[in-house]
Amino acid sequence: MSGRLAGKIALVTGAASGIGAATAQLFAREGATVVGLDRQTAPAADDGVQHHIADITDAAAVDAAVQAVLAAHGRIDVLVNNAGADVFSDPLTLSDEDWERCLALNLKGAWHVCRAVLPSMQTQGAGSIVNIASVHGHKIIAGCFPYPVAKHGLVGLTRALGIEYAARGIRVNSISPGLILVPRIEAWFAREHGARERQAELLPPKRIGTPEEVAYTALFLASDEARFINATDITIDGGRSQVYHD
Repeated sequence: MSGRLAGKIALVTGAASGIGAATAQLFAREGATVVGLDRQTAPAADDGVQHHIADITDAAAVDAAVQAVLAAHGRIDVLVNNAGADVFSDPLTLSDEDWERCLALNLKGAWHVCRAVLPSMQTQGAGSIVNIASVHGHKIIAGCFPYPVAKHGLVGLTRALGIEYAARGIRVNSISPGLILVPRIEAWFAREHGARERQAELLPPKRIGTPEEVAYTALFLASDEARFINATDITIDGGRSQVYHD
């Protein structure tokens, strides 16, 4: 590897699987010291990542985890907010509990981590935050409410924080993946015969994206190569969101 993150300290949420795991492992291979946060235990593996249990919806737990990283390493140069979960419901049958759960997992939790790392990034006068949003933050798919509400909010949070802290050396960008082969998508394909083929056929490249392809975009945004990119969202969906009609 080229060491594009050599000497940097990176914090990645949702690092136990999927896009988070691919990102954390790639960052480690590129020279970063990587701390992964997840409410699930990561599979036992020598992946170069320091895994810790933390629930991003618990502000106190997030603050404690960030302070532990700062105590151990002295700084946090990169934050990747990847943790989140699908919450889909009919709007008129959606419970208040599921509404709150959706916002907590997909928006408020990311804010908890941003708020925890921003003071140290301000002190050092540098930092890169990458929020993993979704194509649901730009386009609406029927039957997916209220997930798009939270992801639109995450894109808005990215832009607002990026402008707020730009003059203080902190960049905030987001990535909006489309259909990616993460474990929950693999499980869906296993349950529903023919779903993989039907979904691949909808995508212009006729294939489904991989977690590693999202991770490489996060790597670029986290690195000094992207030092003039701020308050921007990059869509990774094989061009699907540009198609007007099937």
